[in-house]
Amino acid sequence: MAHAQTKETVSVSINIRARSGQRDLIDQAAERLGRSRSDFMLEAACREAENVLLDQAFFTVDAGTFAKFQALLDQPLPPTDKLRRLLKTKAPWEK
Repeated sequence: MAHAQTKETVSVSINIRARSGQRDLIDQAAERLGRSRSDFMLEAACREAENVLLDQAFFTVDAGTFAKFQALLDQPLPPTDKLRRLLKTKAPWEK
């Protein structure tokens, strides 16, 4: 019985050039995760590609819905204790 290969199952080669320092950094991170360089790079590249595409999402709404949305954006949040704490909290990379 023949196994039909689809576009999703056919492996293709992707070649990139990198500086040795970049390769070493990638290898170090991949090794920490117990992954191969190729698996690590492919996962990271696909994750970033998905983020880029998701950031490009385009929504179409009618004029009335857009006006309501714009009005919500123009209204400041009420000053609650929870909001004050959030605004005073340092980001993890600032700690």
